[in-house]
Amino acid sequence: MMKKLLSMFALVTALGLGFVANTYAEDVTPTTSAAEMATPETAPVAGTAVTAPVAAEVAPAATPAPVPNKGDTAWMLIATILVTLMAIPGLGLFYGGLVRQKNMLSVLMQTFMIFSFMGVLWAIYGYSVAFTGGNSFFGGLSKAFLHGITPDSVGATFSKGVVIPELVFVAFQLTFAAITPALIIGAFAERMKFSAIMVFMLLWFTFSYLPMAHMVWYWDGPDAITDAKSLETVVANAGWLWAKGALDFAGGTVVHINAGVAGLVGAIMVGKRIGYGKESMAPHSLTLTMVGAALLWVGWFGFNAGSNLEANGYAALALVNTMVATGAATLSWAFSEWFIKGKPSMLGAASGAVAGLVAITPACGFVGPMGAIIIGLLVSPICYFMVAKVKYMFGYDDALDVFGVHAIGGVFGALATGVFVNPALGGMGVYDYVANAVGTYDFTAQMTAQIYAVATAIVVSAVVSFIAFKIVDVLIGLRVSEESEREGLDTTEHGERAYHA
Repeated sequence: MMKKLLSMFALVTALGLGFVANTYAEDVTPTTSAAEMATPETAPVAGTAVTAPVAAEVAPAATPAPVPNKGDTAWMLIATILVTLMAIPGLGLFYGGLVRQKNMLSVLMQTFMIFSFMGVLWAIYGYSVAFTGGNSFFGGLSKAFLHGITPDSVGATFSKGVVIPELVFVAFQLTFAAITPALIIGAFAERMKFSAIMVFMLLWFTFSYLPMAHMVWYWDGPDAITDAKSLETVVANAGWLWAKGALDFAGGTVVHINAGVAGLVGAIMVGKRIGYGKESMAPHSLTLTMVGAALLWVGWFGFNAGSNLEANGYAALALVNTMVATGAATLSWAFSEWFIKGKPSMLGAASGAVAGLVAITPACGFVGPMGAIIIGLLVSPICYFMVAKVKYMFGYDDALDVFGVHAIGGVFGALATGVFVNPALGGMGVYDYVANAVGTYDFTAQMTAQIYAVATAIVVSAVVSFIAFKIVDVLIGLRVSEESEREGLDTTEHGERAYHA
């Protein structure tokens, strides 16, 4: 069975790489980044290989190439470590505490292995497909196996003439690519085969995460924009949603909507847990869930503030917005639960914190702190209604509320970004790199771009997830046997137990 599984991994990877290689034009040398403009901009990320301005013919000397600032580099290294903390151990403990005792290790193992697997795939071909030129939907393979990237390679940020080492950008974006698929497992926790999960993640990462990252975050960088004509060239080379003007500072569409929709598709296709709605499926350790939520909150500062790519005032803004939005969402969920059920719960507070983190992710570098608080206050009642009412109305078993919190919170956050980026509401506005100043805010244009981004994330993830689950079901089968599910995945899938009493 293992030989067949390894052979299938190799075949699917080869097919995926061949598809990309045969489809896309030769890559543009510049790479791009992954969060959104830190200086409020019309779209997301840089990280691109910098093109120095062409010196005028009469200039006595060429303009010196930009050199990375050690402070920016140090901050981005720390941010990368913080995002790793979000996944292992943060996400693992948060999810692990929510499942039953007999499935604790299975969740930890899935999180640990997915993070490791996606990190390797990112270095082999993921970074190149997401952050090199190709077309509006996929990059190319010019940097597959990190070809040509050395300690001296640099990538752009969101400020003209400012760069960071490209290897730092590669590592930072690796953590995004690794944690996003891991978010999905909460939807079908406690009943899916480990082998099936790993093959699904390979397919989903290749055909859902990478295209979304490229569409939202790829552009040639600020130094490529000097006048209106050069801006047209940058837009033509950029990812499809970047070119539309969609704002996503740190992954509301790429990460949360993308993962949340995949989780819903998985929950429906894998089916309900045995005894769902009839037997108690209470979390086995809310203590561990609280610890995991706290680690997620701390790590999220790297996720959001790190997406600025520079250690400056906009990184500070993203950090403050992440803090206050999360606090507001925690309070909002707890008070909603208190009002409806008569008691505020620890689970509700932790869920509210995650909802707030999700909602502020696309907005954190674009809105002001008061806008962030409003986003936090509003997202929790919406997500609470989804997980407490809508899920049961429709009867799907999203075990750990991946869709209700990540997809719904991500949709709300992405749309709220388009509203609260408005300088009249305390937002940072949309930056115009031609004028080198904040441009005029256009509500209709901005909200249209945000709706495009939300709809694209939903459609891409839903279609890719459905096809990937179908393929895995035919090749391996999605679900463990009834006997294995009743015994628990810790012993039947991994041969160990989390606790020995």
